Amino acid sequence: MRTYWGLPGRSAAALGTAVACLVVLLPAVPVLLRAPAGLWLLFAAPSLLLFGLASRVVSTKDGAALLAVGLAVLGDLLLGLAVNTVLPLLGVAHPLERLPLALSWGLALLLLGLLAPGPQPPQPPAPNRAGSSAMRSPRPLVPVAGLGAAALVLSVAGPIRLNNGFGAGTSLAALCAVTALLLLLLAWSRRSPVGVLELGLFLAAAALLLSVSLRGWYITGHDIQSEFKVFTVALDDGRWRPGASVSSYNACLSVSVLPVLAVRLTGIPGLYVFKVLLPLLFALAPVLVFRSVRNVAPVLVALLSAVYFMAFPTFFTDMPYLGRQEVAFLLLGCALVVVTDSGRPLTRRRTMLVLLTAGIVLSHYSTTYVLVGTLALAWAGDRVWRQVERHGGRSGLVNGPDDASRSIVTWWLVAAALAMALLWAGPITHSSNQARSTLARIIHPGRNPQGSSDTSYSIFHLTSVSANERLAQYRATSLEQSAQQRAAGKLLPLGLVDRYPTVAVGEQRLPLTALGRTLHGTGVDVAHLNDAVRSGAARLLQVLLLVGLAVSIRARRTRPFRPTRDQLALALAAVGMLALLTMVSALSADYGVLRAFQQELFFFAPFTAAASLWLLRWAGRWAAPLACGLALALFLDLTGVVPKALGGYPPQLLLDNSGQYYDLYYPHPAEFSAVQWAQTRIRQGDGNVGAHLQTDQFTFDRLQTAIDAPALQDIYPTLLEQDSYVLLSTSTVREDRATVFFQGDLLTYGYPLALLDSTKDKVYAGEGVEVYR
Repeated sequence: MRTYWGLPGRSAAALGTAVACLVVLLPAVPVLLRAPAGLWLLFAAPSLLLFGLASRVVSTKDGAALLAVGLAVLGDLLLGLAVNTVLPLLGVAHPLERLPLALSWGLALLLLGLLAPGPQPPQPPAPNRAGSSAMRSPRPLVPVAGLGAAALVLSVAGPIRLNNGFGAGTSLAALCAVTALLLLLLAWSRRSPVGVLELGLFLAAAALLLSVSLRGWYITGHDIQSEFKVFTVALDDGRWRPGASVSSYNACLSVSVLPVLAVRLTGIPGLYVFKVLLPLLFALAPVLVFRSVRNVAPVLVALLSAVYFMAFPTFFTDMPYLGRQEVAFLLLGCALVVVTDSGRPLTRRRTMLVLLTAGIVLSHYSTTYVLVGTLALAWAGDRVWRQVERHGGRSGLVNGPDDASRSIVTWWLVAAALAMALLWAGPITHSSNQARSTLARIIHPGRNPQGSSDTSYSIFHLTSVSANERLAQYRATSLEQSAQQRAAGKLLPLGLVDRYPTVAVGEQRLPLTALGRTLHGTGVDVAHLNDAVRSGAARLLQVLLLVGLAVSIRARRTRPFRPTRDQLALALAAVGMLALLTMVSALSADYGVLRAFQQELFFFAPFTAAASLWLLRWAGRWAAPLACGLALALFLDLTGVVPKALGGYPPQLLLDNSGQYYDLYYPHPAEFSAVQWAQTRIRQGDGNVGAHLQTDQFTFDRLQTAIDAPALQDIYPTLLEQDSYVLLSTSTVREDRATVFFQGDLLTYGYPLALLDSTKDKVYAGEGVEVYR
């Protein structure tokens, strides 16, 4: 059978597609058979057929394979949109059902097999080319695959045990196994084939992400709950409608259409599409970081770049709950592989960047906006750079042939990205409300221009606001917004509410362990130590970034790698975007500095890794081991292993059944029972017309798939209605605390239960959940 670079050819793909379509179309096929067939149609077959196209854009075999996966995901988004748009015009009312989807994918793959170009052979490796490597022994494959498989098993067992109320020992073992796997990859980097290193990175990332995404028996997390609601609307309707939801998430095909395709074709329940499939796709992101850096740098710099990308807390604490951004980052990683691979014609690479940018636009709006800003700054910076050189000056930024090369980022690429973003968010989906609101707040910041407290981790941070000051701002805002309702007598009297003041409270902390108590006995403040290490790690990453950029610009003889002109321009632009997001409060509140930092790590991770090697060069042959040790030590601390071993730090969701994330995002069966009871009472009526269910924003988000009537999403005392049913979550009942989200910040305050006891009757109580009326 004909193959391409060792991969099955078109005949194998065609045969597999025919069998898969038959399996998907047959009724009553068990999920164990249907799931592989659907996954073949969605990802495997398109990747095989698009490999030839990818190999004409990037010059390495593994780079082409990774790009082909990204193109397969992009193809699913585009074909899903086309089917959803065209079939209703032909009389198919529900295009996103199993039959039309299976037939559409079978036909599309047949046409792709006929039209897709064959692969272009790789270029012979140059002796000093950074992306090339000598023949290496495949023997490391067995220990890497074995340790990776063990980490995966532990990462699945750990959250299951926690969900059942057991301890965190298995989850800790999973994190230690991931750390050991990364250590193995770093130690064997020079004698392991690139494919083995990439397999190890994928298994490590997958284990880390699954240990978080599998927490809870329901949809658990922040944004993922709203994403799942958008998905269920499209799934139930059998069609995606741009105006079906007021949520801007509905415009993200990555969570509104792609999961529907997966459920229909594979039979996998939507719960596990979000908790397993999307995280596994995102697990390719560190591999893409490695490949993009390996195109221009030694293998150790590439590996360290991937480790720093995974060690940043947003990767594992937030990304598993951001399905739309997981898909967007997968495509962004593919774009970086294209940017740093100069072995193919520039025109092809630019065209591919436009296609990948279109996929990002369809996947996630804020990733698109940050990317457009980064590209614009990179293009402008490159223009200035070239003007300096053109007028006889020497910028000293790069040596050699890159000085005369054309940049991959052009004005029309920036214009195309901006135009696609505006068209999609504007006339096509009408989902630009968030962007317009942010722009309005930038122009008119109002009385409280402070941004998110996440900016305190940034070296560009200028001012700070205490939690109680933010809570006072929130109270003033709530009074302003509810003035008409209070005047109409719908809210509790303000004089009564003022008798029960609210005060911000800090996060709960774990008790000191035996090791923590031992350290405390020596005079070490363990809680302060944990906080200092965490905040110091954030600043260390930023310092390493700036040092890495400076070294790449000036230290020509001692720099660990030589970046391309495009890579350096994009990294400098990424720093500029982070500075802008930090200093403009509306941007930091609406788009998140930490998520933006995770996104920009695609551009500047190699500079962070290179700086650690450069700063430790005084250690001679020990420089590399010390740099690897620093990266792994940060990984152990930031993933929660060290704080869990010591205590004195707020509990983390992947290791505890307590803590802020657990209180806010972990759904409990008792809460679903309470909301169903309250809604039944409201529908039946009790003599009060227009009574509402009122609960806090985070409880509403957790239960939104069960709430089928209008509900008020805040129980702050100044907003309590006279006639509402007030549902208190388990954390409010058991811990006397509630949380609001204000200006990009989580504000937790002591909740005055005595106010409810004095003004309402407790009409429901069960397993830590209460309802007042």
